[in-house]
Amino acid sequence: MRIRVRFTKHGKVRFTSHRDVARLWERALRRAELPVATSEGFTPRPKLHFGLALSTGHQSEGEYLDIDLLEPEAHDVDLDALPARLSPLLPPGLEVQVAAVVDRADDSLQKAVTSCSWRIEVPDTEPAVLAAATKTLLAKDVVQVTRERKGKQVTDDLRPGILHLSVDGPTPPDAPEAGAVLVAQLATHPRSVRPAELLAAYDPPLAEGRVCRTHQWITADGATREPLLPPGAPSTAQPTARAS
Repeated sequence: MRIRVRFTKHGKVRFTSHRDVARLWERALRRAELPVATSEGFTPRPKLHFGLALSTGHQSEGEYLDIDLLEPEAHDVDLDALPARLSPLLPPGLEVQVAAVVDRADDSLQKAVTSCSWRIEVPDTEPAVLAAATKTLLAKDVVQVTRERKGKQVTDDLRPGILHLSVDGPTPPDAPEAGAVLVAQLATHPRSVRPAELLAAYDPPLAEGRVCRTHQWITADGATREPLLPPGAPSTAQPTARAS
């Protein structure tokens, strides 16, 4: 049996790397005494399958982890009680929201997620100024960025991967610095667009404040939805409309 867990990443734990978060999960699952399946060989490891890596320092409303459980012991696991069982075993900021069974035949999270939605705080910028710069950026047919891939400098066009981009007013009162908030939906295939690359594409480049991944999107059965819906969410969800 494979179960999928949705969890948040907020606060100080956002400075924990993706690899270290994986170790935190391995320890929590051991302490919870769940019947987690392990790989074979001299150094067996729990069969955990994480979603798209989140850059160190970024926060998230919805991260995902697939866990393979042993049969038949898996049928004794109360999935409704699992969030309350696991959250206390994880550091503050990593909070399990929901767990559910998924089909092993489904695409992996790495392959299935086609885009992500982001809230990006841009310090020292007025919303009206940022809105004008965003309009200029979206008017471009090509938005070039140079990245390093396999030790070589490669120039890519970000524009097809910017699915939505708008300004959502000033930063909230608790922001470290006053500024404005960008709301973006960025593609993950065939080339992932990162928030830092998006900000660097502005002229002049924008500084990065707090960044939060709010949604991850997959397309299944003709509908666009999240890999696992949180409690109280509608049965189907739609990302924001494509930018024009």
